[in-house]
Amino acid sequence: MALTRHFKDTVVERVERDPAFAKALLDEAATLFLQGDAKTARLILRDLVNATMGFEQLAQVTDKPSKSLHRMLSSTGNPSMDNLASIFSAVQRGLGVGLEVRAVPAVH
Repeated sequence: MALTRHFKDTVVERVERDPAFAKALLDEAATLFLQGDAKTARLILRDLVNATMGFEQLAQVTDKPSKSLHRMLSSTGNPSMDNLASIFSAVQRGLGVGLEVRAVPAVH
């Protein structure tokens, strides 16, 4: 299911007026990725990049072509771990936050 343009605009507007929302999106993308839902994590990261730094700035920061970054963060993207780490790092720096990962007992 493709997101509508209206939804994407809503995400941008919310991020602009609520920096905590952008941080929550980053947290959700990282959590989903670590839980094995890489597709949804990529899509959230894509929306977060669009709402914050944009793909051109991300391309400069990561030294990767913008078109490649768009493909990596698409629903069918398959970024390498190095590229994904670079994207997460750039977004964290852009938001002025860090990510902290904790292992917790699994819930069955």
